[in-house]
Amino acid sequence: MAGATRGHDLRPAPAAGLRPAPAMEGWLPVEASNLDIVVVTARDEAGETLIRELQRTRSRVRHFWPPPDPLPVDTDVIFCDLAPGLPARLPWLPGEPKTALVVLIPPAVPLDLDLLRKSTPEAVLHRPFAAPAVLASLVLARSRFAYERRLRGRIERMDTTLRATRSVERAKAILMGARSMAEDQAYHFLRSQAMERRVSVGAIAAAIVDAHDLLG
Repeated sequence: MAGATRGHDLRPAPAAGLRPAPAMEGWLPVEASNLDIVVVTARDEAGETLIRELQRTRSRVRHFWPPPDPLPVDTDVIFCDLAPGLPARLPWLPGEPKTALVVLIPPAVPLDLDLLRKSTPEAVLHRPFAAPAVLASLVLARSRFAYERRLRGRIERMDTTLRATRSVERAKAILMGARSMAEDQAYHFLRSQAMERRVSVGAIAAAIVDAHDLLG
């Protein structure tokens, strides 16, 4: 998008013509308060309603229009219009979001389901924006993003453990063949080397495998 795109921090001063909205009471879910939120939509009546409702969560709200390319990631949640080219504006790989995304659905327009799918949002919000729906989409987006991040972390740890296990098995086979060790002797050797160097058994095993592959 052209360099004229600017973001406006809306927390210090409410939008023109609007009285400051009172903060919500203590029942507000922790997932939906004191956040940094980016809104990417026109400042029409619906856009002003969305901004006002988000400000009520005691969050910092920044507005961008026209849409920046790419979208900012230094934020907790992005509310952005569903429009052609949105997936290309997302500064992350599919399935690896850097922040929660709420897609804003326009009214009375055939919904582009393929575009919605490719945008991979954590929640959707339909125009015109009602206060309960704004809060619901915010809580849902934050909750889903946190859950998916924990899930990806577990998968990455499982992958790391699996790779380490495979390296240990290969390293034992290499030691058994090169030094005529029994399997338990090969494993104890790996453990003793790991303890001496204060690294994991998997790291020692990977080094042995890499050296064996390099030397042929």
